[in-house]
Amino acid sequence: MLEGIFSGLSTAVMPINLLMVAVGCFAGTFIGMLPGLGPITAIALMIPITYGFDPSTGLILMAGVYYGAIFGGSTSSILINAPGVAGTVATAFDGYPMAQKGQAGKALAIAAYSSFSGGTIAAIFLLVAAPVLASVSLSFQSGDYFALMVLGLTAVSAFAGKGQVLKAITMTLFGIMLSTIGTDPAAGVARFTFGNMDLIDGISFLLLAMSTFALSEALLSILRPTKDTRTDEERALKNLGSMKLSKEEVKTMIPVIGRSSVLGFFTGVLPGAGATIASFLAYGMERNIASAKEKLQFGKGSIRGLTAPETANNAACSGSFVPLLTLGIPGSGTTAVMMGALISYGVQPGPRLFVEQPEVFWSVIISMYIGNIVLLVLNLPLIPYISRLLALPQQLLVPFVLFFSLIGVYLVTFNAFDIHMMVIAAAIAIGLRLLNYPMAPMLLGFILGSMMEENLRRALMISDGSLAFLWERPITLVILLISALFLSAPLVGNLRQWVKNRKAVPNDGEF
Repeated sequence: MLEGIFSGLSTAVMPINLLMVAVGCFAGTFIGMLPGLGPITAIALMIPITYGFDPSTGLILMAGVYYGAIFGGSTSSILINAPGVAGTVATAFDGYPMAQKGQAGKALAIAAYSSFSGGTIAAIFLLVAAPVLASVSLSFQSGDYFALMVLGLTAVSAFAGKGQVLKAITMTLFGIMLSTIGTDPAAGVARFTFGNMDLIDGISFLLLAMSTFALSEALLSILRPTKDTRTDEERALKNLGSMKLSKEEVKTMIPVIGRSSVLGFFTGVLPGAGATIASFLAYGMERNIASAKEKLQFGKGSIRGLTAPETANNAACSGSFVPLLTLGIPGSGTTAVMMGALISYGVQPGPRLFVEQPEVFWSVIISMYIGNIVLLVLNLPLIPYISRLLALPQQLLVPFVLFFSLIGVYLVTFNAFDIHMMVIAAAIAIGLRLLNYPMAPMLLGFILGSMMEENLRRALMISDGSLAFLWERPITLVILLISALFLSAPLVGNLRQWVKNRKAVPNDGEF
């Protein structure tokens, strides 16, 4: 192992590989900032460029693009509420409200420090425990994955304000319903398409995210009435604030970074989980363990609410390399593209890679640590210039957001039907937002719904239609018990508050 690490270190610090890390991080960050262009698009653009490279160099470049794109995706989420990457949806929940308060610089700085910390801690975990974690991830079966999806859905309580739990559950169910549109993965028949061939492949996540967040936000800003409010908002946006963090803010971030790094990394290790689930789980965990006073800040510019998903999604990016490099199983759509590129180089990811080509295995892991440093060095000086985007007048910013939202979705499919769907979805989202329905639970249900259905169906087939798989395996049972604990926590909290209020009322002898 030590020989492999030293071999990987000597490969990673070669001038060409250091240059590729820097180029990959810069290109990934820039592409990730553009709504609609995520890490999969970024890596796909890099594959033709890497054909003449050494496998280690090519993989290092694509790894740099991967976590650079995740990092860059947080920028558009924070500044214009346009999470074009699924892994940065949760970042917008508190990042965008901070930007609206005139703290865009601080929000981007928190995202940068959190991303660096999460990625670095995960790279260290990867360095120490990759072979061991590979065997752990293999022990997960369909029933365990179903339980994990249920655990992810329990985070819905984190996105519900006071007295809004029922609305949040309703929106989650709505999202799960939307995820069933398209072709049934088992039977191969169309369902809920109403005979429309454009819905055969279902509704894309990008379309739903951009219409419910970016497009609806831009249209709502036009509908907001008073001139004074717009003037105050523009004044706040031009006052971008300091990038410096106080000691109290750093103290708040440190434990969140620790918890979210561990959670994000281990979520990323599981094939099929990835940065999206990790960011939602981390946000939900922080919201659920926060004090009553801190909970009120979530969704309004909470430092904990921004730190948790940013740390977790970068940690999960590193974690997703465990199944790719050690088992030959892509942990996400992005690593699936990278796996295809590796095979085209003549490198077969899997258990033999660790033995036959240790320089490829270890150089990628070490380059992740170097890449996180490069990301921090590249992006911190650029924050004041990037955040100036918010200083644009509303008359320019709104058309800018509308253009990138629509064109970002259109460039993925080149189908005008998606534009029509976006407008309809945005109109529905505006109505729901005016009725105070949260949008995040719908996206959570949509993202996890298809994966939950697939794993539930597979688990039922394996157990001959019996629900015994829910309690036969200890891993499944433990995860489901934790889910029940998370769901009951708000109820217990409300019950305790009710008892406390009853005790506070003086007993005057009346019923």
